[in-house]
Amino acid sequence: MSTADLAQLVERLEKVTSRLESASVGGGSAGAAAAPTAGGADTPFVKEYENLITGPLAAFLAASGKIGGLVKEQADLLKDAIMMQKAYLIIASQSKKPSSMADVVDLLKPTSDKISEIMAMKEKNRRSEFFNHLSALAEGVSALSWVTIEPTPAPFVKEMADAGMFYVNRVLKDFKEKAPEHSEWTKSLCALWRELQAYVKQHHLTGLVWNPKGGDAKSLKSAAPAAPAAPAGVPPPPPPGNMPPPPPVSTSSTKSAPAPDASALFAALNKGSDITSGLKKVSDNMKTHKNPALRTGPAPFKPPTAPKPGAAPTKPVTAAVVKPKQHPPLVELQGKKWAVEYLTDNTNTVIEDTNRSQTVYVYKCVNSTIQVKGKVNSITLDGCKKTAVVFDDAISMVEFINCQSVKCQVINKVPTVSIEKTDGCQIYLSEQSLDTSFISAKSSEMNVVIPKGDGDYSEYAIAEQFKTVFNGKTLVTEVNDIAA
Repeated sequence: MSTADLAQLVERLEKVTSRLESASVGGGSAGAAAAPTAGGADTPFVKEYENLITGPLAAFLAASGKIGGLVKEQADLLKDAIMMQKAYLIIASQSKKPSSMADVVDLLKPTSDKISEIMAMKEKNRRSEFFNHLSALAEGVSALSWVTIEPTPAPFVKEMADAGMFYVNRVLKDFKEKAPEHSEWTKSLCALWRELQAYVKQHHLTGLVWNPKGGDAKSLKSAAPAAPAAPAGVPPPPPPGNMPPPPPVSTSSTKSAPAPDASALFAALNKGSDITSGLKKVSDNMKTHKNPALRTGPAPFKPPTAPKPGAAPTKPVTAAVVKPKQHPPLVELQGKKWAVEYLTDNTNTVIEDTNRSQTVYVYKCVNSTIQVKGKVNSITLDGCKKTAVVFDDAISMVEFINCQSVKCQVINKVPTVSIEKTDGCQIYLSEQSLDTSFISAKSSEMNVVIPKGDGDYSEYAIAEQFKTVFNGKTLVTEVNDIAA
């Protein structure tokens, strides 16, 4: 190789090294280019976000306009929230990441105010015929909080979008054959969240990309469009699903009572097949009928085998054990929601002083029993294992989402039980709840225990397998006889 060729090669290597160093400083996606010093609306990830606005968002706004009324009003609020987020992205492209969380919260306030208005519209219009539309958007709009999530914001967007799918399916069920514009609305909403997830995955894979060579974010805040003030009394949006929960309340502020008989019953039922896990297996050399010598004395002791002379001692292999992150347990009334989180082996949790406007949200509890006294709006169990809930009355429904081996018992009345992505669900009905409806999706091992009236109970399985045929006009689905 000549001297000129060698010099040319060295020059090329220096250019490649310089490009790699500049790309690694910006953070975020490994495939994303480093943020330019100037930043602004011409930054690639800002321009791509503009495509999200002119494409999926515009289609959703058009579909909402065809329905009109509250649906259009809420969609306009979403447009404002996304425009506020675009302004936040422009600030990120021009400035360094703020060192203070208070500064981040202040920069995000315009967006969070709009999210609060979207959620408040759902709560204020529960009697509206479009309540499912409002709920679908209100449950999924927290996806816009992806800018605060590190290191995996893209899965968070999908998780928040999936939270609204229950109400999306209800819209399809209620309006699919009545008015096609509602089906178009659901498709455009799902497409919007899907495109947002793809955008985040492409440009902000490990978190929002800030400009390491930019200026101070607070000084650039004036460049963003001002957000209209949120209505008085609107609460701030809840924190994202995978952010750490607030610290637990003191035991003195949480009312509890001795566990009733029902709690003790469920605690025993929760063991299931694990009740035999502590038994020791009896091998053949320990059985007296195969070894008569054991009948005259204690079991013989076999000393450990000594290593052979000259053999190298074996080193114990220690496997690295990664312990899951521990979260503090929480039982707290947050506004109108009872938050019950991260309880483990707790069979003595009683929620009292409830009212009709409150909801109960049970999250990531294991081997626990929760009793809810009084009448509440709804009860949700999310991501729980071997957990039971005993309650008096639920006005709207009881939901099980992503659970395993869960149980519930209604003392008085519940109109609907929803089971989604759950394996193993046992439901004990009362005589007042024999007309309860069951909605299930992607679930297995679902059983309903119904009282006979003479103190005895009958157990029935909810169908898991179905047969669908085309009758010449449409698809007809019925329960498969084999699975019934």
